[in-house]
Amino acid sequence: MSTLAWFAIGSLAVWVWLLLGQGFFWRTDQRLPDGDGSPGAGPPERWPRVAVVVPARDEAAVLPLSLPSLLAQDYPGRAEVFLVDDGSTDGTGRLAGELAGRLGGLPLTVVSPGEPEPGWTGKLWALRHGMALARAREPAPEFLLLTDADIAHDPRSLRLLVSAAVEHDLDLVSQMARLQVVSVWERLVVPAFVYFFAQLYPFRWINRARPLATAAAGGCVLLRTETAVAAAVPDSIRRAVIDDVSLARAVRRTGGRIWLGLADHVDSVRPYPGLGELWRMVSRSAYTQLRNSPLLLAGTVAGLVVVYVVPPVALLAGAAAGDGAAAWAGGVAWAVMAGTYLPMLRYYRQPPWLAPLLPFTAVLYLLMTVDSAVQHYRGRGAAWKGRTYSADHVSRQEG
Repeated sequence: MSTLAWFAIGSLAVWVWLLLGQGFFWRTDQRLPDGDGSPGAGPPERWPRVAVVVPARDEAAVLPLSLPSLLAQDYPGRAEVFLVDDGSTDGTGRLAGELAGRLGGLPLTVVSPGEPEPGWTGKLWALRHGMALARAREPAPEFLLLTDADIAHDPRSLRLLVSAAVEHDLDLVSQMARLQVVSVWERLVVPAFVYFFAQLYPFRWINRARPLATAAAGGCVLLRTETAVAAAVPDSIRRAVIDDVSLARAVRRTGGRIWLGLADHVDSVRPYPGLGELWRMVSRSAYTQLRNSPLLLAGTVAGLVVVYVVPPVALLAGAAAGDGAAAWAGGVAWAVMAGTYLPMLRYYRQPPWLAPLLPFTAVLYLLMTVDSAVQHYRGRGAAWKGRTYSADHVSRQEG
């Protein structure tokens, strides 16, 4: 057999393993029940007190779409919102106060802690002050909902999160918000972003009684207050750029139980209309995820090529050259790849003809990852909202 055929067979073997042996990562059924708990279960006997903490930096453009959804939560217990204005220059804090005054709903407190101290990322510095302010209340909240300023919640969102945590005795409940998919580039890149994340951190493995993986989605995290104290969060992860995964690992180290799934009632309102915005979203932390390691970068690039690029190349080149083995193996591998992508496309309400384009999107992610490394070595890695974090700043917890 030709060298190309061997590569195609190797890629097919990897895809068979991914299909059956990687926690069924491609399924999209890990979601909160659409009610007050699991099927057949009633609501909690007592609804615990909750504090919602929202770190916000220059979010005036999206705040009118997200903050009203938090203030309007239909929650039977006591809850209040703490918005932490992280050095905004666009009037984020003032706008939040105006929205609360006009719309009413849950009580809102706006606080501005100033620039982060050395050794802290901006978001975690903001969370630290918001969480401390919430815990100072009497009585202290039993749960903390940590949610980003660009996340809109259905009125039932908090009720469903708390119900799941109480019913199943969970310390951390996290949902991956449904990202906006409108533009052509969003259609190509966004569903694949969640697909690749689930491939790295299969939700079923995370949600097992004996977990095989650990992760969370930072846009929507419900955390028990006593667990946050036991895990010394956020101080213990203050350097983390990929803070959601680091948070989950800190909780797991205390023996905490974690659940992660896709959201039906939590949506991102931040648009990414062009490739540039999506490129920056991925590249700002891609090399950090690889521990800033050239060896891991090389392995990732090689893996992406073998797994995603070889199948279509083998099919097309094999067919043109009369190499039946290469064409057959490449075609089957490409079909398996596309088949595993279909459930995520359905979740995002996208047409199935996008599935065969996954190799093209994988090449984009490969280039974004390489660019992330280039920016790192130019001293511009891990940049977000005007702040750049060096390799010395980033904690090893990211790996």
